[in-house]
Parts: sequence; structure tokens; C-alpha cells
Amino acid sequence: MDALIFLIPLAVGLGLLGLLGFLWSLKSGQFDDLDGAAHRILFDDDDIKPSSRGGGVTPSRRDDGK
Repeated sequence: MDALIFLIPLAVGLGLLGLLGFLWSLKSGQFDDLDGAAHRILFDDDDIKPSSRGGGVTPSRRDDGK
């Protein structure tokens, strides 16, 4: 029974800490765009252009005649 003197305030404190964390995440905009990341994965990045320096992968040539 003596343990309840410590456990009840600890439980209430952890609950308030969780509530404050949730309210902070709401205020900072964590839940503004819930569907954006889910839809973003479905589309290709066609608007990305390759660099003009030729940094892409090119097929190698075989010089041994095979």
C-alpha cells in the first residue's frame, strides 16, 4: 500500500509528460500533412535532370577483342 504513494504521482506525471509532448508535436506541425509522404513515394522523380559533367554510368569497352 505504501508503494501507491509513489506510483500514483509517477503515473500522473508520465501522463502529463506524454500530453505535453503530444501538444508540442501538434504545435510544431508534425501532423500537418499526413498523406504527403504516403503519396510522394508513388510518383517518379522525372523532373531531375542528369548532370552535364557525365557523372552517370556508362558501359565499359572491352579492349581484349572478345
